[in-house]
Amino acid sequence: MRGWLKLKDKDFKLIITHLEYIKQRVDSNHSHLKELNGRVRKNEVAISWIRGIGMTFAFVVSSIIGFFMKE
Repeated sequence: MRGWLKLKDKDFKLIITHLEYIKQRVDSNHSHLKELNGRVRKNEVAISWIRGIGMTFAFVVSSIIGFFMKE
């Protein structure tokens, strides 16, 4: 007989218990990862807004400086 067929009922219960624990940990990590991804997404949006405002400000300032340098 093969080795895995020689396992007793208590061994199967132990294996099932370990598998259930692993499944709980993976599910917990998955939900935590979703939460972190949401935070990262919010920060990326905020950074994009800041960059947009900075580029607009730089464009306006350089246009004003260019206008005065032309004269």
